[in-house]
Amino acid sequence: MVTDSYPRNLGFSATYNFRDVGGYPGLDGRTVRWRRLFRSDALHRIGEADAAAFAQLGVRTVIDLRRPAEVEKFGRVPERHGMDYRHLVLNHIDWETISRADDVPQDRWLADRYLNFAEDGREAILASLRIIAEPSRAPVIVHCMAGKDRTGTVCALALALLGVSDEDIAADYALTTEAMTALTAYLMEKHPSAVLGNEHMFESPPEAMLMFLADLRRLHGSIENYVREIGMRGSEVESMRSHLLG
Repeated sequence: MVTDSYPRNLGFSATYNFRDVGGYPGLDGRTVRWRRLFRSDALHRIGEADAAAFAQLGVRTVIDLRRPAEVEKFGRVPERHGMDYRHLVLNHIDWETISRADDVPQDRWLADRYLNFAEDGREAILASLRIIAEPSRAPVIVHCMAGKDRTGTVCALALALLGVSDEDIAADYALTTEAMTALTAYLMEKHPSAVLGNEHMFESPPEAMLMFLADLRRLHGSIENYVREIGMRGSEVESMRSHLLG
């Protein structure tokens, strides 16, 4: 069940997967607050046409999970917006080097990639969750290139800590499917090499997120155990819940 008090999808002209993760039922009957945590694809395309609406969100902090080469090639959120820009590289195996066997379902292949994020990307995940947990940093935007995988993993972990059900987390993740249609069309026009041969990387089946969360619990006992293992303190988890649940 989701409470829609605000539009979830923010239709900026130059982003394709920008949305609010508020409104989901969480711990103790509370609800994830709107307009505190956003997820998005890359923000370098935010221009004058969207500047006023973007400014109205009051965003204080941008977490960019991309690799340095991606930032160098495409750019970052424009500095004129005056946000605290945090470039937290989420390390992972290059997807291009990992083929998908015909007998491996797409959702399983993606879930395995997210498990790799959870291991190789621990430093960026921890830093991201700590920023999200700090009230003075909000509102926060988490983004990567498509706003699907690295962003989806960090936001899924944050929502899980807030007590959002796996089903709602997976449904939020799957909202990216519709956004990918416009994004892939843009990339085919501007950067076709990013799409051709990589079409399987642009899917976001909810089963992939459900598998990832189940696997992480199987390996670590719970999501809370996992974040503790990577260094997050109980007081930080409580801070996240205090300011993101209403």
